[in-house]
Amino acid sequence: MPEAFEFVDVLSSIKTPQSVNDKKQHKDDQFISHGSQEEIEKVCEGIKQKQVFTPEECEKIEHHIDIVAENAEQGLYKTHTVDSAPLRMKYFFGEGYTYGTQMRRKGPGQEKLYEKGEIDAIPDWIYKLVVKRLEDEKLIPKNWITSAVINDYRPGGCIVSHVDPRHIFDRPIVSVSFYSKSALSFGCRFSFKPIRVSNPVVCLPMQRGCATSISGYAADKITHCIRPQDVTSRRAVIILRRTLENAPRVGDPDPPHDLSYSNHFLNHSDNRKRQRLSLDSSTHHHNGRDRHGHNDAVEPVKRRRKSDSYSSHHMEKKRLSVSNSQDKVKKDDGHKDSSDLKTSQNIIAKKATRRPKPFFL
Repeated sequence: MPEAFEFVDVLSSIKTPQSVNDKKQHKDDQFISHGSQEEIEKVCEGIKQKQVFTPEECEKIEHHIDIVAENAEQGLYKTHTVDSAPLRMKYFFGEGYTYGTQMRRKGPGQEKLYEKGEIDAIPDWIYKLVVKRLEDEKLIPKNWITSAVINDYRPGGCIVSHVDPRHIFDRPIVSVSFYSKSALSFGCRFSFKPIRVSNPVVCLPMQRGCATSISGYAADKITHCIRPQDVTSRRAVIILRRTLENAPRVGDPDPPHDLSYSNHFLNHSDNRKRQRLSLDSSTHHHNGRDRHGHNDAVEPVKRRRKSDSYSSHHMEKKRLSVSNSQDKVKKDDGHKDSSDLKTSQNIIAKKATRRPKPFFL
């Protein structure tokens, strides 16, 4: 663990397959970064890490997080303060925003803050025990924070790849980890049923009591996530952000859907873009969630259907076949009685109206 109150050399803390192969295997080997050296350096330029809290201070903060969870179970918070998901609870304080299924219009750029008063205020203990320390350590400016979110994960919990809405939150985005060690992964792709996650460009270890600040490329041009395999025991993170003064709120007119915003982080590497587009063309639907952490942000590529030209050609062959069969029946009319002829014509007509099976089944 880094010495208390010292900035971490982020780049040197990143492990790659090459660096691990040269060293003795150990329990941290799952935190492996698979991006090119150029990509890794570009992401790490926007990351700051500092070991801020001692184990004793972590215990005190974790006690308050336990109380928040108990208050939520007792229904003591406003409706939009608490958001539950399998293996993950989210508690908004100060400001909260719509995302995923809560959005009337889907996709990145469509998120909105809730109206004032619909979210509980930031608790005093967050200001006294967490925010003040980060201000003292020069990780955030004084009186800068307007939003505090607690994500409380159970083993196997996760948050899919996303970019924090740029039209809502200022940069940097600062988070502090509690209860146990985990990792923040950048540039992953999620698929579902069963859930699977691709190798990350950067997998950043996050120690208990360590504060992480992301901005620049790391915050805006590449997605980040928490992978389920990196949450092996209970883990909580307090995310501290500042909302923009002109951020849209529920009730405001819908902003136009900005496709450039939806796709801006696809271009962090031509190679990564090709891999992602290739994945899109072969991936099935996965519960309506996209790789950006939002529902339906990018329409999944549908399986190609039979073209009209194919269908017309196939039906024309059927029609000619029926016509030839009818001619044959007429020629053999002298050898069959009228009832046999009628039965044959009925069978042929039935076959002609039957829809051909799709060629891809």
